[in-house]
Amino acid sequence: MISLILAMLNDALFSAIPAVGFAMVFNVPRRFLPFCALAGALGHGSRTLWLSAGLPIEWATFLAAALVGIVTIGFAKRHLAPPLMYAVAAIIPMIPGTYAFNTVIALVQLTAQTHVSPELTSEVISNGLKTVFILGALSVGLAMPGLLYFRTRPVI
Repeated sequence: MISLILAMLNDALFSAIPAVGFAMVFNVPRRFLPFCALAGALGHGSRTLWLSAGLPIEWATFLAAALVGIVTIGFAKRHLAPPLMYAVAAIIPMIPGTYAFNTVIALVQLTAQTHVSPELTSEVISNGLKTVFILGALSVGLAMPGLLYFRTRPVI
């Protein structure tokens, strides 16, 4: 249990750093940078928690992005700022770079061969679909709380 908490704190700390970095790239005002760091740490830390609970990475990413969406709406209401100012920088540490990289590397290896390798084809399809589904989970999970919160008509 202690090792899980330490792993989550480590993960949260090291995901807050790129969140602040990308917030600075996007010219977020200095007074809002700690909130971008907090949203990034909460998102990536919660995804790590759900992954350790046994959820697939796509669903864990979806839940983490939804949490980031909810938290950033709260930040936006509190500071009278747009929610995407916090959310975009907080979501970037969860982008599936490893899966996308492995997809591209396997594609390059596949095109360099004279015959089609079933192992490389399987790797391209597997990593490519995982990349697409994680990116879809990020976008839908981030957009859903805003769509529900800023709705003018009731859902039901």
